[in-house]
Amino acid sequence: MAAHPVDEKLPALKMATSGLQHVAAMYAGVVAPPLIVGAAVGLSGTDLTFLTGACLFTAGLATFLQTLGIWKIGARLPFVNGVTFAGVAPMTAVVASTHDKSDALPIIFGAVIVAGLLGFVAAPFFSKAIRFFPPVVTGSVITLIGVSLLPVAFGWAQGPDPSADDYGSTTYLALAGVTLLIVLLLRRFTRGFVKQVAVLLGLICGTLVAIPFGVTDFSPVAHADVVGFPTPFHFGAPQFQLAAILSLCVVMVVSMTESTADMLALGEIVERPADERTIAAGLRADTLGSALSPLFNGFMCSAFAQNIGLVAMTRIRSRYVVATGGGFLVLMGLCPMAASLIAVVPRPVLGGAGVVLFGSVAASGIQTLMRAGLDRDNNVLIVAVSLAVGIIPITAPEFYHAFPQTAKIVLDSGISTGCVTAVVLNLLFNHLGRNHEAQDVTHPMEAGEEIAAAH
Repeated sequence: MAAHPVDEKLPALKMATSGLQHVAAMYAGVVAPPLIVGAAVGLSGTDLTFLTGACLFTAGLATFLQTLGIWKIGARLPFVNGVTFAGVAPMTAVVASTHDKSDALPIIFGAVIVAGLLGFVAAPFFSKAIRFFPPVVTGSVITLIGVSLLPVAFGWAQGPDPSADDYGSTTYLALAGVTLLIVLLLRRFTRGFVKQVAVLLGLICGTLVAIPFGVTDFSPVAHADVVGFPTPFHFGAPQFQLAAILSLCVVMVVSMTESTADMLALGEIVERPADERTIAAGLRADTLGSALSPLFNGFMCSAFAQNIGLVAMTRIRSRYVVATGGGFLVLMGLCPMAASLIAVVPRPVLGGAGVVLFGSVAASGIQTLMRAGLDRDNNVLIVAVSLAVGIIPITAPEFYHAFPQTAKIVLDSGISTGCVTAVVLNLLFNHLGRNHEAQDVTHPMEAGEEIAAAH
């Protein structure tokens, strides 16, 4: 009996090239979170390179765990795992609230470890409770992730140093605009592999364009070793702070929700539907990978949705192809010089590409909301209030200034507050004392049937 396409082992060359394509499709997404958090902490170029390499290394390990699996751990589907975007805003909030920035990363690592272990224990129960996280909740949260990260891209576009006289200069903004234009043109006029790696090619082209303007710094590559290993606890032993742990636990719930949705979608694409057991095993891989990641200085890991699109496009469904991609990620993590290449990219160039990268995350959330039944008044209200609460830290950064510092770590993360709001409102409107009468009001400002009849 022939093996299912998911379990098929392809010829070595095809395995390698297809695996590299998966790496190229998700590379920018893996390196963006350490760049954002590392910049917030104020890491040197060398330490930023180290953090980026560590995240590549741990993404490879998490991918092995998900695709190959051990015991009841791993969905054994063609899943690429990497640093989740959902954790970026809460982690930067932790950095902002930490007086001694040298303690910021250890506090983050401690919170990720606890969140990962709790998630691992909760995985089989979470797979049963997925009905409380319908598209109206997940769509709102994913949209908030993208919206919360867009200000980071706008900050990058203005230059590396907000205190510098040339911050926001026309040169920096022009470089960001050129990079954005390159990415858009590649996405519009190319196809196949080139189209998939348009963001990566945009970063390369934008960096080359920036060289004559003197804003490209090659020193990180010059000082990087060819071979290295992400030394455990390089930035210090983990510290356990309650507010940070609570914030990252919320992120873990968001991450598990996204991964569950991704597993359901991928199962349909590869014609091996994900049942409750598969989802539980996949969530165990996500959470265990996240718990182990800080040991090697990495962040929380989850499935990468863009690689699901790559599987659908290429129709290469083998999990061993993705496992090969995980091997390349590990090798890149063990080669600091390869990891340092991203540190060469000027901030304005990153900003231009970030508009597409982070905007695409928000667009994915909107796509999810399109399946959320927004023809019902209840769901419109859930989305409206959740987005409004989640956007508060972006539009009114001082809104929670009177709250205790520990509470602000959670409240200043729009993703965390938006997620909690969406879950609670979904329970209130769609589960507790559920009203089974028709709910076809299409706009929250429209009069309901009873009001219309009274008038």
